[in-house]
Amino acid sequence: MSARPKDRMTVEEYLVWSEAQEGRYELVNGVVYAQAAERAAHAEMKGLVFVALRNAIRKAGLECRAMVDGMGVRVGAETVYEPDALVYCGPKLPPDALLVERPVIVVEVLSPGSGRNDLGRKLAGYFALSSVRHYLIVDPDERVVVHHERREDGVIVTHILRDGAATLDPPGLTLPLSELYEP
Repeated sequence: MSARPKDRMTVEEYLVWSEAQEGRYELVNGVVYAQAAERAAHAEMKGLVFVALRNAIRKAGLECRAMVDGMGVRVGAETVYEPDALVYCGPKLPPDALLVERPVIVVEVLSPGSGRNDLGRKLAGYFALSSVRHYLIVDPDERVVVHHERREDGVIVTHILRDGAATLDPPGLTLPLSELYEP
């Protein structure tokens, strides 16, 4: 059973609290929210995204790492999101790290209750981080990936993909949709 958190927390307080909890949580504007149970389609898609990202990193020979959910991304002093997958580049994180401070790619897999947050609050939050260049929203039920990309000039453009591949440059990855969806 989870201990009830105090009414509002900073990121630092949340990280200490969350280490002693079972389940998944996010901190949004200082308030802790439990994450809903996942459907099988969501869990499977999350795994496919992670494997596809890891394969793309290996193929490109980059010093980057893909991670599946469990790692937090700090989006301000009172907000920590836990994306379904992410990529960061550079040295490997310490074994006791709870946050990825400079993700380059973040991925959310849609679920019945998350769409509004994924398409609104999280979109704005992730792109508030200067390191984030790509935000992918993956639909596990329909063959569609929404790819939000921050260009060099800072403009964010959106690609709606049903076939082909997402070009994630930087860091220089190609993510084929065929690795996420059956033909």
